[in-house]
Amino acid sequence: MLRPVICQGRRISLEELEWLRGWIVTHGDWSRKRLARELCVLWDWRNGVGRLKDFAARSFLCKLAERGLIELPPVREYKRSGAQTLGWVKGDFEHTPEPLCAELKRLRPVELDWVEAGSEGARRVAFYLDRYHYLGWHVVGQNIGYLARDSSGRDLAVLLFGAAAWRCAARDRYLNWSQSEHLVGLQRIANNSRFLILPHVRVPHLASHLLALVARRISGDWQQKYGHGLDWLESFVELGRFRGTCYQAANWRCVGQTRGRSRYDRDRTLSVPPKAVYLYRLSDEGPTGS
Repeated sequence: MLRPVICQGRRISLEELEWLRGWIVTHGDWSRKRLARELCVLWDWRNGVGRLKDFAARSFLCKLAERGLIELPPVREYKRSGAQTLGWVKGDFEHTPEPLCAELKRLRPVELDWVEAGSEGARRVAFYLDRYHYLGWHVVGQNIGYLARDSSGRDLAVLLFGAAAWRCAARDRYLNWSQSEHLVGLQRIANNSRFLILPHVRVPHLASHLLALVARRISGDWQQKYGHGLDWLESFVELGRFRGTCYQAANWRCVGQTRGRSRYDRDRTLSVPPKAVYLYRLSDEGPTGS
């Protein structure tokens, strides 16, 4: 290996890689979590509001290990608490509401509550996703969750946004990014990883209305939480399960499809359902797409 390594957008010289290997060996009693956190301190790896980017650092170390460039200590199962380290602890409460069938105008104004980790709202969001969403409840890294309520305070829906997909051919082709623009632009995209209208709610046009409400405020919320705003939103809609009608009604643009591969499919042997790729432009700055 003669060339510098590029991992997760960071260029690492051979000297830095050698140092990293030795540093990990020197601290062989540390957990992966501690290694990631201490590396953030050493490299001053922080987000826009000064918080250590320990989730990104841990992903970075794991990717280097997967490529055989470093060796990490074994995972300490008893230390793993998954998304609960962010305070998204599932609530345990009865949920047997009456069916809600109404025109949207009778429920307005619909409110979007930005739920803080560890709050009662966050517990409700985690509960709803775990019980009713086909992908379940999963939160890691940068994220913002919203709980939608009607004018009477009744819960209607959940929206969860997280970090953008690292690679998506349809999206990257549409944005026509250079390599340098890709590295900078990713942090300006949020991925709508979960969108759930609660199963007892039957309100025409509610989904597209919620997407419009989110579009008006999420960049400011992201700025407040992470120190920078957003230019784009993205979502991946599983074909055969959904039609993406609400995204289309909210003026999101379908820019292509995924190739039916998982982000974890390093050997290209795992087939997953293809998804339509939708983008929504929040900012007038940055690339416009083709």
